[in-house]
Amino acid sequence: MNTHVPSGDDLARAFPVEEIRARFPALQKYKDFIFFENAGGSQVPQTVVDAVASHLVDRNVQRMAPYLHSQGVDRTIAEARVSVGHLVNAYRPEEISFGLNATSFIRLVSLGIAKMLQKRNEIIVTDMDHDADIATWTALEADGARIVWWKMRDDGTLHAEDLKPLLNDRTRLVACTVTAHSIGTIVDVATVGRLAHAAGAEVFLDCVHYGPHGLIDVQAWDCDYLVCSGYKNFSPHMGFLWGRYDALVRLPTFKEDFIPDVPPYKIEVGTFTYENVAGMDAAVRYIEELGRGFLGTGEHSRRDTIVAAMAAIRAYEQTLSKKMLSVLKKHGAIVYGISDEAQVERRVPTICFNIPGLTPQHIAIELGKANIGSRDGHMFAPRLMKRLGLAMENGCMRVSMVHYNKAAEIDRFDKVLGGIIAGAK
Repeated sequence: MNTHVPSGDDLARAFPVEEIRARFPALQKYKDFIFFENAGGSQVPQTVVDAVASHLVDRNVQRMAPYLHSQGVDRTIAEARVSVGHLVNAYRPEEISFGLNATSFIRLVSLGIAKMLQKRNEIIVTDMDHDADIATWTALEADGARIVWWKMRDDGTLHAEDLKPLLNDRTRLVACTVTAHSIGTIVDVATVGRLAHAAGAEVFLDCVHYGPHGLIDVQAWDCDYLVCSGYKNFSPHMGFLWGRYDALVRLPTFKEDFIPDVPPYKIEVGTFTYENVAGMDAAVRYIEELGRGFLGTGEHSRRDTIVAAMAAIRAYEQTLSKKMLSVLKKHGAIVYGISDEAQVERRVPTICFNIPGLTPQHIAIELGKANIGSRDGHMFAPRLMKRLGLAMENGCMRVSMVHYNKAAEIDRFDKVLGGIIAGAK
């Protein structure tokens, strides 16, 4: 059986971006629009649209009842649980719980952690994260938690050696992102897991932004909890939580008395958007289909196809990062975080920048007029803005790409940005 996957450079050169774009109806409908705001939500392939529509037509009922349509809901959720389990490399499907969004899951876990603090009452957070993974934990100070800050260095990265002295026998949990949703930095979360567990602490990972860009592996990362959102992963708006099974069993949660006190039931309290779970299942299967194109002939596990797909995506996206960084530098942009084109393996193609003399709001509006989607502002990261010396009311610009973006779109962005700068002089 041939399971050879080409090298990174070969993967990038052979990446079938036009074939991929043909699978996304929004990209076909809005051919003149450039989606460079994928950090705010990616587009979805037709198979995801079909899965959501099929659910709404055939299974738009409540689960757990003994008739055809309801049994279809149960089957949809069970199949999605298996699919997402493959996506994150879970130990068992029951470790996957579905719900509203990542933020609500962070809050759910934090409320449970608050009830188990005791002597271990220190929670380590970073100043690089989305505020959802900071404010949710700092709120526990009212419950006796002591917040400890793991601070980003001036190079825009979190260094593991800075985490080491923060860990001790009072550390309850380390909460950090896998990838900064703002400046695109990838964190060495495998080392975070090793260091935290050596100190007897747990690890909570915000994987919302890393999901579309790289391979998620909760086993290799040795974490205890991980949250992700469908809307950045080519799926509808929804969220899921992975938790180590024994950790979820211990976690105190609110539930009605008739609900079994085991995962996922103790986590999935109440009705959630079943049709969006169907979409998430289809999104995982889209990634698998992409991966099969990079594998040789023969039988491959579902996880193998996901590994192959994400390797190809990582290699291709690095070419996008290099090109965009080069363009921004040409226009005199201040790039926040990793800006060295030789180090793009340490980031994803999500880039925050400012152009001296122009407000981010002016640039974003002008890009929008030219049919280029981007985002300006504080990026929901007030502590990071302060660290970067940026005012909350202005913040910075962000362009964020995924694997369906292409080099020609960066070329057009280059010309439009040049025109905006020239027009302001």
